[in-house]
Amino acid sequence: MVEPIDEPADDLAEPQVVSAGQRLRAAREEKGLSLEDVAAQTRIPRRHLESLENGDWERLPAPTYTTGFAKSYATVVGLDRAEIYEQLRGEMGGVRPMAAASEVFEPSDPARTMPKWLVFGAIAAVLVLVLVMSWLNERSFRGTDEAAADSPATAAAPEAAAPGPAPAAPAAVAQGPVAITANEPVWLQVYEKGGAKLFEGVLAAGQRYDVPTTATAPLLRTGKPEALRISVGTADAPSVGPAATTVRDVSLLGPDLMRGPAAATPAPSATPPPVQNTAG
Repeated sequence: MVEPIDEPADDLAEPQVVSAGQRLRAAREEKGLSLEDVAAQTRIPRRHLESLENGDWERLPAPTYTTGFAKSYATVVGLDRAEIYEQLRGEMGGVRPMAAASEVFEPSDPARTMPKWLVFGAIAAVLVLVLVMSWLNERSFRGTDEAAADSPATAAAPEAAAPGPAPAAPAAVAQGPVAITANEPVWLQVYEKGGAKLFEGVLAAGQRYDVPTTATAPLLRTGKPEALRISVGTADAPSVGPAATTVRDVSLLGPDLMRGPAAATPAPSATPPPVQNTAG
C-alpha cells in the first residue's frame, strides 16, 4: 500500500511579505546602529524614523516628506534608495493617498530650535533695556540742565546782562613823537607851560610841525582845532576841541593827547605869551 507523502506545511504557507520599514530596521540592526544614530546622520526626528519602521503612516508627515525620509534612511543603512522609494510608494498608496494635504515639516533636531520662552524672554529683555537707556538719557539731560542753572556763572548771567553804564574805553598807548599836520591853513601857537614859546604862526595845508622831544610840558593854542591832525607816533589822537572854537593850554604830551580833550586840557596855568603874527 502506497502511503501518501505529507508535504511540509511551510511549502503551503504564503511567502511572508517584508515591508520597506522592516527592511530598513533589519539593515540598521545589522549595522549595529540605533535610531538615535540614524537621526543624527539624517537629521530626521527619531519618532518619524520609528513610525517609518512600523508603517505608522498616520503619524508621519505628507508622503513627499515620508518618501524622502525613507531614501535618506536607506542611504545610511546601505539599501538601494530607488528600490525602497518605490516599495514605500506602493505601500503608502494602499493606505493613504499620495496627494494628501502637505503638512508642516518639523525641524529634524528639536534641540537646535530656540524655545519659545527664550525668544519671548529675549524680546522682553531688549524692550526693558531700551526703556532703561531712554530713562537714563532723559535723567542725564535733566541733571545737566539743573546743574547749569545752579552754577554761579549761570546765576551771575542775568546780572551781567542787565543794562548799565558802558565801561570807559582804555586809553591808547602813546608812543613816539608828537606831530601836528594842517589839513587847511591854520594859526597855532605851541609853548612850554610857564611861558616859553616853541612855535607860533600859520601852517599851510599839508604842512607839519614836530613838537620837540625835549619839551617837558608843551601846550597848544589855536582857533581852528578841526583843521589840525595830531599824531602820536603812528597813531592819530582825538580832536583837541570842537570846531571853530579857540582852545588853549592843550597838553601836547602823548598820553594826554590819546586820552582826549578832557585829559588834554589841564587846569589854567600861567598866561600864555602874547600873540605875535609871525610865520614860523
